[in-house]
Amino acid sequence: MKLIVHGQQAFGKAVLESLLERGEDVCAVYCAPDKGRRIDPLKALAEEQGLPLFQPPSYKDAAVLEQMRSLNADLCVMAYVTLLVPEQVLNVPELGSIQYHPSLLPLHKGPSSINWPIIFGETKTGLSIFWPDEGLDTGPILLQKEVEIVPDDTLGSLYFNHLFPMGVAAMVEGVDLVRDGKAPRIEQDPSGGSYEGWCTADDVRIDWHQDVDRVYNMIRGANPQPGAWTTLAGKRVTLLDCSKSNDSDGAPGTVTAADASGI
Repeated sequence: MKLIVHGQQAFGKAVLESLLERGEDVCAVYCAPDKGRRIDPLKALAEEQGLPLFQPPSYKDAAVLEQMRSLNADLCVMAYVTLLVPEQVLNVPELGSIQYHPSLLPLHKGPSSINWPIIFGETKTGLSIFWPDEGLDTGPILLQKEVEIVPDDTLGSLYFNHLFPMGVAAMVEGVDLVRDGKAPRIEQDPSGGSYEGWCTADDVRIDWHQDVDRVYNMIRGANPQPGAWTTLAGKRVTLLDCSKSNDSDGAPGTVTAADASGI
């Protein structure tokens, strides 16, 4: 089965590595156009392996569509794709395209789907491999994996310890299911879904009038990006970690002590 790998960054690289280690026939790699001086890890691996590499700025160009058709691919594996791809491009491979999303769709559609469950105080999330369409994370589900959100999880720990490695394995599992003709297409229930936009700095300014759990969850869910913040003596301070305590009699947001370990 001839595969296209479409993605970017460390996750895209890890998926490509896993597929190549299994001896899969990867006929081309698509990744985002270059930004700045640092080369995309997926691009670097594709070049190292001598794979055909394409970085179109838009997938609405007819030339991009024709070029992809010329590959005669069976399946496109979309590993961390952050832009909308036209349905006619998604359907170019004989068996279509499958995509990774780090939430239990239809919950938490959108680009910051790891941040928001933590910020909202949820205790469970997961990942989905789905068949993308022209909507935003709206295509039928192929498979899902659940992950517990423990009380001290952060965006970073949840992603790198769970959703990243599990996602790579799930993408490979999805390829196997498609190859074997056992890949389901389970329609999402739109009535039970949710969508959130990017989690930005404006969303994670700490309101010290909120209860301690909401502040605690916001700091965890924004660590390391975009970083929950407040002001101290007129200067912006980013809070990347915290713990709850019942020992202080000070007003919320008051600095009662400071040392090398924090405030």
